[in-house]
Amino acid sequence: MISDYGIPDVVPAGSMADRGQPVLDLPGGLELRPWRTDDADADALLAAGQDPAIQLWNLFSVGSRDEARARIARMHERWRAETGAVWAIARPGGPPLGLTGLHAVDLAGGSADVMYWVLPESRGGGIVVEMARRVSRWALDDLGLHRLRLCHAVANAASCRVAEKAGYAFEGTMRSSLLHGDGWHDEHLHALVAGDA
Repeated sequence: MISDYGIPDVVPAGSMADRGQPVLDLPGGLELRPWRTDDADADALLAAGQDPAIQLWNLFSVGSRDEARARIARMHERWRAETGAVWAIARPGGPPLGLTGLHAVDLAGGSADVMYWVLPESRGGGIVVEMARRVSRWALDDLGLHRLRLCHAVANAASCRVAEKAGYAFEGTMRSSLLHGDGWHDEHLHALVAGDA
């Protein structure tokens, strides 16, 4: 495929929509799987929407099971539209412990942003780093993207540690670029490029 500028697209259209969203294995018997509209997944998303840390750092809230199901349906729409890829982290057959994925996917430009959160009971065990590493490897090696961004509020020190441990290089601070529930934040930009060790 050729872009509007006469430059070959990095990843051709259809690279996501023409195949099903894969299940990705993680260490410790965990997996990244597509979200489902069943009660367990809807309840996990509803719980996340009520968590103060997830609300603050992700500007995310969900007020009902129906709203959770509608959000899950939009996740699947983003996959088909090739603009996003969102996974639940879970034990096989179990409810979600958190979420990770890609947003602002630009197949032609070869880039995307990495996102994640985990529910309170799953924090502190290193699974966020494993999620970020795994979805990054899929995006670069399997999907064929060239550059991934991981951005977070400067005040969110935990996300800075995740970025570093997942192999993302710190590239700088973007001033007043991220709106959270408590106002505008400076934001750290980290990136991982195909070919990085």
